[in-house]
Amino acid sequence: MSSKRERNDRKKAEKPSFKGRSDKPRERGRSPGPAASPLSDSRERPARAGERSRADGDNFVWGRHPVLAALANPARKGMGRLMATADRAEELERDRLTHGHRIEIVDGPALTRMLPPGAVHQGLVFKVQPLEGVALEDVAEPAPNPGEGGVIVMLDQLTDPQNVGAIFRSALAFGAKGIVVQDRHSPALAGALAKASAGATERLACVRVTNLSRALERLADLGWRAVGLDGSAEQTLEQALDDRPTVLVMGSEGDGIRRLVAEHCDALARIPMPGGFESLNVSNAAAISLYECARAQRRG
Repeated sequence: MSSKRERNDRKKAEKPSFKGRSDKPRERGRSPGPAASPLSDSRERPARAGERSRADGDNFVWGRHPVLAALANPARKGMGRLMATADRAEELERDRLTHGHRIEIVDGPALTRMLPPGAVHQGLVFKVQPLEGVALEDVAEPAPNPGEGGVIVMLDQLTDPQNVGAIFRSALAFGAKGIVVQDRHSPALAGALAKASAGATERLACVRVTNLSRALERLADLGWRAVGLDGSAEQTLEQALDDRPTVLVMGSEGDGIRRLVAEHCDALARIPMPGGFESLNVSNAAAISLYECARAQRRG
């Protein structure tokens, strides 16, 4: 497990100024909000069918591991509204896991009504604004020496929170320095994404940039080499990777890496699949690629 400090709120990423796809962008807060009033009513009414908006889940972290990670993040100190069932509250107090946050006792059904359909809260819900991210230089400068395990993951148009959360989890496990995403259309570091990451979003730096191609140019200036995943590439990952600081570029499952982003990669590589079924979930492909990066750098 990586030993990185919690750091995702230190700097805001540059806001995008270009027109993206026609998808309506999600709404995000600028920073974690203040704690709710002690008189806040935790007994919210059930939502009618179709009433919840996409942004609703972005204002919550739920589940044991994500909530405990959020509570332990110094950036969250004194912020948010922590709600728990009676038994979970007893556990938090007994094990001193609140980190100064006051607990509101709320029954399980009431917690369920606050969250998007299907959310598994395990008796813990933290209402708080999503983290904003850090500057590119925070994770890329200075570039590590060859063989020192320098890996950054860049995600090109990945919008599914389950996949992105799983990639955060793998990136943290394999010691990545951080994850770079395009600000427009990227899911917030909360909700289903935080749940899928098992708390990794609170511990691994996330960089939000306006333009991925320009970010790759800046990373190249700082001494990073970019390798993009492409199922039709001639080289395999094993052939393309070496012990230099590496940016691993992953594209969406449908479209892959966009042309301009691919043109800014130093190499394109594929995962060999001798089984004849050449289709991997992008989060699985990321885990395999991160393992190959770690192996290549150990070899060097």
